[in-house]
Amino acid sequence: MDNRPIGFFDSGLGGLTCIPYLMKDLPEEKFIYFGDTARTPYGSKAVSTIQKFSAQIAGFLVENDVKLLVIACNTISATALDHIKEKFPNIPILGIIKPAAEKIVKTYSTDKKIGIIGTKATISSGAYNKHINEQNEAFSVSSVACPAFVPLIEEGIRSDDIIDRVINHYMDDFISKNKIDVLVLGCTHYPFIRENIERIYPGINIIDPSQVLISEVMNSLAKNDMFAESSPHENVLYASDVSEVFIDMVERIFGDMKVEIKSKIFDD
Repeated sequence: MDNRPIGFFDSGLGGLTCIPYLMKDLPEEKFIYFGDTARTPYGSKAVSTIQKFSAQIAGFLVENDVKLLVIACNTISATALDHIKEKFPNIPILGIIKPAAEKIVKTYSTDKKIGIIGTKATISSGAYNKHINEQNEAFSVSSVACPAFVPLIEEGIRSDDIIDRVINHYMDDFISKNKIDVLVLGCTHYPFIRENIERIYPGINIIDPSQVLISEVMNSLAKNDMFAESSPHENVLYASDVSEVFIDMVERIFGDMKVEIKSKIFDD
C-alpha cells in the first residue's frame, strides 16, 4: 500500500485527458498534475529544450513526493523519456507511447493499415513506428505531423468549422493515400477533437493512448505494491499559466469534483 499521489505531466492541458480514466478505474488514487501551459506547444521545440523543461517538471513532482511519474505527453515520451529516467532512477516512470504500441500489436492483425498523427517532434522521432515494428515488423505504419492542432486546442477554439478545416488539411490525403484502418491519436490533446475526426472519417478505428496509459499505471502500481487505500491527499492541478482556457477545460473535465488549481512557474 502507498497512499502518496501519482504525478502526471504534459506540455499543456492535453494530459488532462488521462485523468478521467484514472478516476474511473482507480478511484482511491490521488494525483498531482502539471501542465506547462506557459511554454506549450513542445512539438516544435528542440529536443534539448524539451528535455530541459521536462526534467524541471519531473523534479518538481518528485519534490512533492509522488510515488509514480506518468508522462502524459507523446512529445515528451518520444524525446525525453530516457533522459528523465536517468535523472530520476529511484522512482517508476511511465511513458505513453510503448503501451499504445503494444495495444495495437495485441489488438489488430497485420493486414490493418496503422496511421499515427502527432506533433512534429513525435512524428520526427519515429517512436511509434519503432515500438510497433519491434514487436511485429509486418505492420504497415504511416504517420503525419499535425502541428496546428495543439495551439487550437490550447486556445480553446471549439468551432467545428475551423477544427474540421484543419483536420481536412492535414489528414484527407494521408487517410486516403495510406488506406488507414486504425488511427492513433499520438498526442494527448487530440482526444479533445476525437468527435470531429470520427465524424469526418467514419469507420476508422481510433486508439486513444490516454486510455491505454492508465492500464499501464495499474500494472506498475500492482508490480510495486503501491495501490492506495485511503489517501489523505487532495487532487491538485498545477499549470505554469493558469489561463481562462485552462480553468474552463478543468471545469469541463471535472465538473463539480473538488480539484485544487495552483500556479507554478519555472525560471528558464
